[in-house]
Amino acid sequence: MTTNKLTDKKVIIYSTPTCPYCVYAKDFFKDKGVAFEDVDVSANYARATEMVQKSGQMGVPVIDIEGQIIVGFQPELFEKLISQK
Repeated sequence: MTTNKLTDKKVIIYSTPTCPYCVYAKDFFKDKGVAFEDVDVSANYARATEMVQKSGQMGVPVIDIEGQIIVGFQPELFEKLISQK
């Protein structure tokens, strides 16, 4: 993971390759210069289980920003969380 230009917060995106909203979420963070860990839950059962435990959801994307769990593509909320000091 590289250093974030905008924030030093840890960001994890739980996604699948076929999910368009996952692509939107990843593009959002890339456009903001925010580094993130991209976890393909379709290829990693242990991380998929982790995602469900964190979110209570089986759908993607699930975004973890410093322990704040966001389900779905919610750019306004992403912006708020990455901008907080």
